[in-house]
Amino acid sequence: MFFTQLQDKPTWGELVEPNLTMLINVVNIIESIADNLEHISLMQGYKVYGAHYGPFKTPAKENDGGHMPPEFNVDQQQFLEKQQAGKNWTWSALRPSVVGGTALANPMNLVLVIAVYAAISKEFGLPLRFPGKPGAYDKLMDITDSRLLAKATVWAATNIQCANQAFNITNGDLIRWNDLWPKIANYFEMEVAPPLHMPLQTIMGDKVSVWKSMQQKYKLEKHSYEDVSSWGFGDFVFSWDYDFFSDGSKARRLGFHEYIETEQMFFDLFDELKKQKVIPGFHKPG
Repeated sequence: MFFTQLQDKPTWGELVEPNLTMLINVVNIIESIADNLEHISLMQGYKVYGAHYGPFKTPAKENDGGHMPPEFNVDQQQFLEKQQAGKNWTWSALRPSVVGGTALANPMNLVLVIAVYAAISKEFGLPLRFPGKPGAYDKLMDITDSRLLAKATVWAATNIQCANQAFNITNGDLIRWNDLWPKIANYFEMEVAPPLHMPLQTIMGDKVSVWKSMQQKYKLEKHSYEDVSSWGFGDFVFSWDYDFFSDGSKARRLGFHEYIETEQMFFDLFDELKKQKVIPGFHKPG
Protein backbone atom coordinates (compact mmCIF):
# COMPACT_ATOMS: atom_id res chain seq x y z
CA MET A 1 0.00 0.00 0.00
CA PHE A 2 1.38 3.40 -1.04
CA PHE A 3 -0.13 6.35 0.83
CA THR A 4 0.59 9.72 -0.79
CA GLN A 5 -2.65 11.57 -0.15
CA LEU A 6 -2.66 15.12 1.23
CA GLN A 7 -5.62 17.23 2.25
CA ASP A 8 -4.54 20.86 2.47
CA LYS A 9 -5.70 23.27 5.14
CA PRO A 10 -4.95 26.94 5.95
CA THR A 11 -2.80 26.27 9.04
CA TRP A 12 -0.27 23.64 10.10
CA GLY A 13 -2.46 22.64 13.04
CA GLU A 14 -5.52 22.08 10.88
CA LEU A 15 -3.58 19.64 8.69
CA VAL A 16 -3.30 17.05 11.44
CA GLU A 17 -6.84 15.73 11.93
CA PRO A 18 -7.92 15.14 8.30
CA ASN A 19 -4.59 13.72 7.15
CA LEU A 20 -4.14 11.43 10.14
CA THR A 21 -7.76 10.29 9.90
CA MET A 22 -7.40 9.46 6.20
CA LEU A 23 -4.40 7.24 6.91
CA ILE A 24 -6.05 5.53 9.88
CA ASN A 25 -9.20 4.80 7.88
CA VAL A 26 -7.34 3.39 4.89
CA VAL A 27 -5.01 1.24 6.99
CA ASN A 28 -7.87 -0.16 9.07
CA ILE A 29 -9.83 -1.09 5.96
CA ILE A 30 -6.83 -2.61 4.17
CA GLU A 31 -5.86 -4.65 7.22
CA SER A 32 -9.39 -5.99 7.54
CA ILE A 33 -9.41 -7.44 4.01
CA ALA A 34 -5.75 -8.01 3.06
CA ASP A 35 -4.57 -11.08 4.93
CA ASN A 36 -1.21 -11.01 3.15
CA LEU A 37 -0.45 -7.32 3.50
CA GLU A 38 3.32 -6.93 3.26
CA HIS A 39 4.12 -3.23 3.44
CA ILE A 40 2.73 0.27 3.92
CA SER A 41 4.68 3.14 2.34
CA LEU A 42 4.17 6.67 3.66
CA MET A 43 5.15 9.82 1.77
CA GLN A 44 6.52 12.54 4.03
CA GLY A 45 8.86 15.51 3.56
CA TYR A 46 11.13 17.96 5.32
CA LYS A 47 8.32 19.25 7.52
CA VAL A 48 9.38 16.40 9.80
CA TYR A 49 12.52 18.47 10.40
CA GLY A 50 10.66 21.75 10.85
CA ALA A 51 12.00 23.05 7.54
CA HIS A 52 8.79 25.01 6.90
CA TYR A 53 9.26 27.11 10.04
CA GLY A 54 12.68 28.54 9.28
CA PRO A 55 16.39 27.66 9.44
CA PHE A 56 16.83 24.05 10.48
CA LYS A 57 19.81 21.77 11.00
CA THR A 58 21.40 20.81 7.69
CA PRO A 59 22.06 18.34 6.37
CA ALA A 60 18.92 16.94 8.01
CA LYS A 61 19.21 13.29 9.02
CA GLU A 62 16.48 10.74 9.58
CA ASN A 63 17.39 10.38 13.26
CA ASP A 64 17.39 14.11 14.04
CA GLY A 65 15.36 15.17 17.06
CA GLY A 66 11.76 16.18 16.54
CA HIS A 67 10.14 19.59 16.99
CA MET A 68 7.11 20.90 18.83
CA PRO A 69 3.81 19.67 17.34
CA PRO A 70 1.50 19.95 15.52
CA GLU A 71 2.93 18.04 12.57
CA PHE A 72 0.80 15.52 10.70
CA ASN A 73 3.78 13.76 9.08
CA VAL A 74 5.05 12.82 12.52
CA ASP A 75 1.62 11.77 13.77
CA GLN A 76 1.13 9.56 10.73
CA GLN A 77 4.47 7.82 11.27
CA GLN A 78 3.77 7.32 14.96
CA PHE A 79 0.44 5.74 14.08
CA LEU A 80 2.12 3.30 11.69
CA GLU A 81 4.76 2.41 14.28
CA LYS A 82 2.10 1.54 16.86
CA GLN A 83 -0.20 -0.18 14.37
CA GLN A 84 2.60 -2.36 13.03
CA ALA A 85 3.64 -3.76 16.42
CA GLY A 86 3.26 -7.54 16.33
CA LYS A 87 2.13 -7.57 12.69
CA ASN A 88 3.69 -9.31 9.70
CA TRP A 89 3.68 -6.21 7.53
CA THR A 90 6.32 -3.46 7.65
CA TRP A 91 6.32 0.25 6.88
CA SER A 92 8.65 2.82 5.34
CA ALA A 93 8.56 6.62 5.17
CA LEU A 94 10.03 8.55 2.24
CA ARG A 95 11.23 12.12 2.77
CA PRO A 96 11.88 13.93 -0.50
CA SER A 97 12.84 17.56 -0.89
CA VAL A 98 10.92 19.74 -3.35
CA VAL A 99 9.73 17.28 -5.99
CA GLY A 100 10.32 17.96 -9.69
CA GLY A 101 7.74 16.62 -12.13
CA THR A 102 5.27 17.56 -14.86
CA ALA A 103 1.94 16.73 -13.17
CA LEU A 104 -0.73 19.35 -13.81
CA ALA A 105 -3.27 20.59 -11.25
CA ASN A 106 -0.56 19.99 -8.68
CA PRO A 107 -0.44 22.56 -5.86
CA MET A 108 3.27 21.85 -5.31
CA ASN A 109 4.89 21.84 -8.76
CA LEU A 110 7.93 24.12 -8.78
CA VAL A 111 9.04 23.10 -12.28
CA LEU A 112 5.73 24.26 -13.72
CA VAL A 113 5.86 27.47 -11.66
CA ILE A 114 9.22 28.36 -13.19
CA ALA A 115 8.23 27.27 -16.69
CA VAL A 116 5.01 29.30 -16.83
CA TYR A 117 6.62 32.30 -15.12
CA ALA A 118 9.46 32.21 -17.65
CA ALA A 119 7.12 31.75 -20.63
CA ILE A 120 4.96 34.73 -19.66
CA SER A 121 8.02 36.86 -18.89
CA LYS A 122 9.41 36.00 -22.33
CA GLU A 123 6.10 36.85 -23.97
CA PHE A 124 6.31 40.31 -22.40
CA GLY A 125 9.88 40.70 -23.64
CA LEU A 126 11.20 40.80 -20.09
CA PRO A 127 14.38 39.35 -18.62
CA LEU A 128 14.01 36.44 -16.21
CA ARG A 129 14.22 37.72 -12.64
CA PHE A 130 14.40 35.53 -9.58
CA PRO A 131 11.23 36.59 -7.72
CA GLY A 132 12.09 35.28 -4.27
CA LYS A 133 13.59 36.78 -1.16
CA PRO A 134 17.08 38.22 -1.77
CA GLY A 135 18.56 35.91 0.85
CA ALA A 136 17.19 32.83 -0.90
CA TYR A 137 19.23 33.40 -4.05
CA ASP A 138 22.54 32.09 -2.72
CA LYS A 139 21.46 29.38 -0.25
CA LEU A 140 22.10 25.68 -0.74
CA MET A 141 19.14 23.51 -1.69
CA ASP A 142 18.41 19.98 -2.89
CA ILE A 143 15.66 18.71 -5.19
CA THR A 144 14.01 15.32 -5.76
CA ASP A 145 13.05 14.16 -9.24
CA SER A 146 9.63 12.47 -9.27
CA ARG A 147 10.94 9.56 -11.33
CA LEU A 148 13.77 8.94 -8.89
CA LEU A 149 11.34 9.23 -5.97
CA ALA A 150 9.07 6.61 -7.53
CA LYS A 151 11.97 4.19 -7.86
CA ALA A 152 13.06 4.84 -4.28
CA THR A 153 9.55 4.31 -2.98
CA VAL A 154 9.32 0.88 -4.60
CA TRP A 155 12.85 0.04 -3.47
CA ALA A 156 12.08 0.83 0.18
CA ALA A 157 8.82 -1.11 0.01
CA THR A 158 10.34 -4.28 -1.45
CA ASN A 159 13.65 -4.66 0.39
CA ILE A 160 13.61 -6.14 3.86
CA GLN A 161 16.63 -4.12 5.00
CA CYS A 162 14.43 -1.01 4.70
CA ALA A 163 11.70 -2.29 7.00
CA ASN A 164 10.25 0.15 9.53
CA GLN A 165 12.56 3.04 8.64
CA ALA A 166 12.47 6.52 7.14
CA PHE A 167 14.64 7.65 4.24
CA ASN A 168 15.63 11.03 2.83
CA ILE A 169 15.42 10.78 -0.96
CA THR A 170 17.10 13.42 -3.13
CA ASN A 171 18.79 13.69 -6.51
CA GLY A 172 22.17 13.49 -4.80
CA ASP A 173 23.49 16.97 -5.57
CA LEU A 174 22.95 20.54 -4.37
CA ILE A 175 22.02 23.75 -6.17
CA ARG A 176 22.11 27.47 -5.53
CA TRP A 177 19.60 29.57 -7.42
CA ASN A 178 22.28 32.18 -8.21
CA ASP A 179 24.05 29.49 -10.25
CA LEU A 180 21.03 27.69 -11.70
CA TRP A 181 18.77 30.67 -12.44
CA PRO A 182 20.95 32.15 -15.24
CA LYS A 183 21.10 28.68 -16.81
CA ILE A 184 17.32 28.44 -16.73
CA ALA A 185 17.15 31.86 -18.39
CA ASN A 186 19.56 30.64 -21.05
CA TYR A 187 17.40 27.56 -21.64
CA PHE A 188 14.45 29.82 -22.41
CA GLU A 189 16.75 32.08 -24.48
CA MET A 190 16.17 35.01 -22.16
CA GLU A 191 18.32 37.62 -20.55
CA VAL A 192 18.71 37.36 -16.79
CA ALA A 193 18.32 40.37 -14.51
CA PRO A 194 19.06 40.84 -10.81
CA PRO A 195 16.58 39.31 -8.35
CA LEU A 196 13.52 41.34 -7.43
CA HIS A 197 11.29 40.13 -4.63
CA MET A 198 7.84 39.87 -6.25
CA PRO A 199 5.12 37.71 -4.67
CA LEU A 200 4.03 35.44 -7.50
CA GLN A 201 0.50 35.11 -6.16
CA THR A 202 0.15 38.86 -6.69
CA ILE A 203 2.04 39.55 -9.90
CA MET A 204 0.93 36.38 -11.72
CA GLY A 205 -2.62 36.18 -10.42
CA ASP A 206 -4.01 38.51 -13.09
CA LYS A 207 -2.31 36.86 -16.08
CA VAL A 208 -5.19 34.53 -17.02
CA SER A 209 -6.05 36.44 -20.20
CA VAL A 210 -2.37 36.59 -21.18
CA TRP A 211 -2.06 32.85 -20.77
CA LYS A 212 -5.20 32.16 -22.81
CA SER A 213 -3.83 34.37 -25.56
CA MET A 214 -0.54 32.46 -25.50
CA GLN A 215 -2.37 29.13 -25.66
CA GLN A 216 -4.08 30.34 -28.83
CA LYS A 217 -0.94 31.88 -30.33
CA TYR A 218 1.33 28.88 -29.71
CA LYS A 219 -1.36 26.20 -30.18
CA LEU A 220 -1.01 24.90 -26.63
CA GLU A 221 -3.31 22.46 -24.90
CA LYS A 222 -6.21 24.32 -23.30
CA HIS A 223 -5.35 23.57 -19.67
CA SER A 224 -6.87 26.03 -17.22
CA TYR A 225 -4.55 28.65 -15.76
CA GLU A 226 -5.22 27.22 -12.30
CA ASP A 227 -4.00 23.79 -13.44
CA VAL A 228 -0.66 25.13 -14.66
CA SER A 229 0.12 27.57 -11.86
CA SER A 230 1.12 26.90 -8.26
CA TRP A 231 2.09 30.45 -7.36
CA GLY A 232 1.61 30.03 -3.62
CA PHE A 233 4.04 27.12 -3.59
CA GLY A 234 6.53 29.10 -5.66
CA ASP A 235 6.38 31.93 -3.13
CA PHE A 236 6.89 29.39 -0.35
CA VAL A 237 9.99 27.81 -1.92
CA PHE A 238 11.51 31.12 -3.02
CA SER A 239 11.15 32.49 0.51
CA TRP A 240 13.65 30.04 1.99
CA ASP A 241 16.52 32.36 2.81
CA TYR A 242 18.29 29.54 4.63
CA ASP A 243 19.96 26.29 3.56
CA PHE A 244 17.43 23.60 2.69
CA PHE A 245 18.85 20.11 2.25
CA SER A 246 19.14 16.69 3.84
CA ASP A 247 21.62 13.84 4.11
CA GLY A 248 20.55 11.15 1.63
CA SER A 249 23.38 8.75 2.40
CA LYS A 250 21.29 6.32 4.47
CA ALA A 251 19.39 5.14 1.41
CA ARG A 252 22.66 4.94 -0.56
CA ARG A 253 24.28 2.83 2.16
CA LEU A 254 21.39 0.37 2.09
CA GLY A 255 21.50 -0.06 -1.68
CA PHE A 256 19.60 2.71 -3.47
CA HIS A 257 22.12 4.18 -5.90
CA GLU A 258 20.01 6.22 -8.33
CA TYR A 259 21.23 9.76 -9.03
CA ILE A 260 19.90 12.56 -11.23
CA GLU A 261 21.70 15.81 -11.99
CA THR A 262 19.29 18.51 -10.83
CA GLU A 263 20.26 21.02 -13.50
CA GLN A 264 19.58 18.48 -16.25
CA MET A 265 16.38 17.41 -14.50
CA PHE A 266 14.93 20.90 -14.93
CA PHE A 267 15.85 21.03 -18.62
CA ASP A 268 14.43 17.54 -19.28
CA LEU A 269 11.16 18.42 -17.55
CA PHE A 270 10.92 21.72 -19.42
CA ASP A 271 11.40 19.72 -22.63
CA GLU A 272 8.59 17.41 -21.59
CA LEU A 273 6.27 20.33 -20.87
CA LYS A 274 7.00 21.66 -24.35
CA LYS A 275 6.39 18.22 -25.87
CA GLN A 276 3.04 18.02 -24.09
CA LYS A 277 2.22 21.52 -25.38
CA VAL A 278 1.79 22.84 -21.87
CA ILE A 279 4.27 25.68 -22.49
CA PRO A 280 5.41 27.21 -25.79
CA GLY A 281 8.32 25.66 -27.62
CA PHE A 282 9.33 29.07 -28.96
CA HIS A 283 11.37 29.28 -32.10
CA LYS A 284 15.07 28.66 -31.58
CA PRO A 285 17.35 30.76 -33.82
CA GLY A 286 19.22 28.78 -36.42
